[in-house]
Amino acid sequence: MRALVALLLLPAACAGQAGQRAAPPPTPGPPAQEAPPITVAGAFPVGWATVKDLGQDGTTGGGARPGVRVQSDSELFDALAGAEPRNILLMRPVNGTFEVGSNKTLIGAPGAILRGSLSLNGSVNVVVRNLKIVGYNCSDSEECKKGHDAVTLAGEAHHIWFDHCDISDGSDGNFDITEGSDYVTISWTKFSYSGRRTGAHQYSNLLGNADTAGDTDKGHIRVTFHHDWWANNVDERMPRVRFGQVHVFNSLYTATGNRYCIGLGAGASILVENNVFVGVKNPLNTTHYADDSSVLVARGNLFVQTAGTADSRGTAVFTPPYRYTLEPADVVRAEVMSGAGVPGAAGAGEDDE
Repeated sequence: MRALVALLLLPAACAGQAGQRAAPPPTPGPPAQEAPPITVAGAFPVGWATVKDLGQDGTTGGGARPGVRVQSDSELFDALAGAEPRNILLMRPVNGTFEVGSNKTLIGAPGAILRGSLSLNGSVNVVVRNLKIVGYNCSDSEECKKGHDAVTLAGEAHHIWFDHCDISDGSDGNFDITEGSDYVTISWTKFSYSGRRTGAHQYSNLLGNADTAGDTDKGHIRVTFHHDWWANNVDERMPRVRFGQVHVFNSLYTATGNRYCIGLGAGASILVENNVFVGVKNPLNTTHYADDSSVLVARGNLFVQTAGTADSRGTAVFTPPYRYTLEPADVVRAEVMSGAGVPGAAGAGEDDE
């Protein structure tokens, strides 16, 4: 999945059966310049985003149709709007907070950077690949936690796939998933912060935003992280999970100077397999945020010069309902460092720690 032949079109897939949270009916989209058909090698997700449910048969984004090239903030805003299936190739850097509608694929061309925030609020069937996303880094709020995430999934968004992205400097978080969002895969993606900032709050991935949110989050927040890299200056939440069923495998942790990596929260079930933790503190925090129903099972992981807690909690973890292939932990560090993030981007494969 790391070697891209070109930049995009996903093969079409069969539509799923109608469900209570299917994508809204298509609405007319704006005219835009057509791009020629392009293809991607290995253009299918692995993990929760593949599961057929809620009227979706996996995650296909814009499907197999010609793409459109966008060159400006306003063109991207318009192209992402509505539920009309659309494949979007971002050609240049853009700035702002962008709302992503349903049935979209967004691909970053070489050199494209989105500075600001992506919001998927109630969005269904969205693919984002090869995109560098740099958050507001607290410039949007004096108090970081009141600012924007670099990426937000909320409002029961479902069937979402982010792949080969580089996500950094979110004011609140880098990529938070809340409000009953579901069926998400995040693969080959790097998370980091550009430096240590005043007030800290360098908390990367919050899944479920309150212990009191069980009414909306129980039975949802199903997320797969694979071949991801939590790198420089991330302090915690890699991820921190409430209520969800979350699978983390073949991923890399090098965020030295952190507080903890994976945080087990209320009602969560987390499966942690064949990951590598290098020089970090408390790889697995299974006590501070957990309740009596929380479960984390860790197996096959590699711990290199780590300190603190790395204990499982309980045994009755969920069983992933999808096919996946585990690589041995001893090959993960080199593979993720060479492959995570935007392919061919400057700084890919480097860690400043």
